[in-house]
Amino acid sequence: MTLYVLLGPTAVGKTELALQMAQKLRSPILSCDSRQIYRGMEIGTAAPTPEQQRQVRHYFVGTHRIGQYYSAAQYEQDVLALVRQLSAAHPASLLLTGGSMMYIDAVCHGIDDIPSVDSEVRETLRRRLLDGEIDKMRGELRLLDPDYYLTADTRNPKRVVHALEVCYTTGRPYSSFLRNEPKPRPFTTVKIGLRRDRDELFSRINERVDAMMSAGLLDEARRLYPYRHENALNTVGYKELFRHLDGEWTLAFAVEKIKKNTRDYAKKQMTWFAHDADIHWFHPDEREQILQMIS
Repeated sequence: MTLYVLLGPTAVGKTELALQMAQKLRSPILSCDSRQIYRGMEIGTAAPTPEQQRQVRHYFVGTHRIGQYYSAAQYEQDVLALVRQLSAAHPASLLLTGGSMMYIDAVCHGIDDIPSVDSEVRETLRRRLLDGEIDKMRGELRLLDPDYYLTADTRNPKRVVHALEVCYTTGRPYSSFLRNEPKPRPFTTVKIGLRRDRDELFSRINERVDAMMSAGLLDEARRLYPYRHENALNTVGYKELFRHLDGEWTLAFAVEKIKKNTRDYAKKQMTWFAHDADIHWFHPDEREQILQMIS
């Protein structure tokens, strides 16, 4: 079996091409977006519309409630199980598409087997994070796992908290579980990447944010406001509008911050993907070449 992986930065144009590829391959779409799995975030995550989901069966869209724990490791297990389930009806190929870098790597190469975290430890650290103890927690990570501390993005609270969860649950440094050894897969992976010139991509991002606002993103954020401290909502688009709803920012300023932060995230995605020599790169307008390649 061949697993085609259509990837690229946010707003590059994956959605429409994915529908065409899925129809060409006669495959469902396995979404690889760490936020589209949550219900109620459809506008802010640019989730496939009901019409698009009627055209092609989608998996991993709106399957979890906000507040439900989910990770790249769980996604890896769920995708592998689904591939086994679908292999009888789709023995030749399947299509996975999205822009969540760690989730893509988890499926294609596997991630290290990290022990399950004790629920009480997780809840304690979550409350400490909400109480503003992130600087103190960084200090604890530096003492408990100096090797990981030197290489991790400690500005990202999620990375700090997860490493501490493992340290406190197991009594061992988080880094001791990280081996980065590729795992065997029951499929061949073909990665197809979409990219645009930076100015073109950034213009599309700005336009998409405006379209989201017109589609009701502010109302969606207002409905989600009671859950604002959940990790699922630590997401560009919602974080900025929550600050507007708190009275800190004007709406116009919040929208400009959404655009800037989305552009920054796209740059991070492009940097990550640039290190992967297995990706076949195309401009989204080269649709015929892509469809010809997969056939």
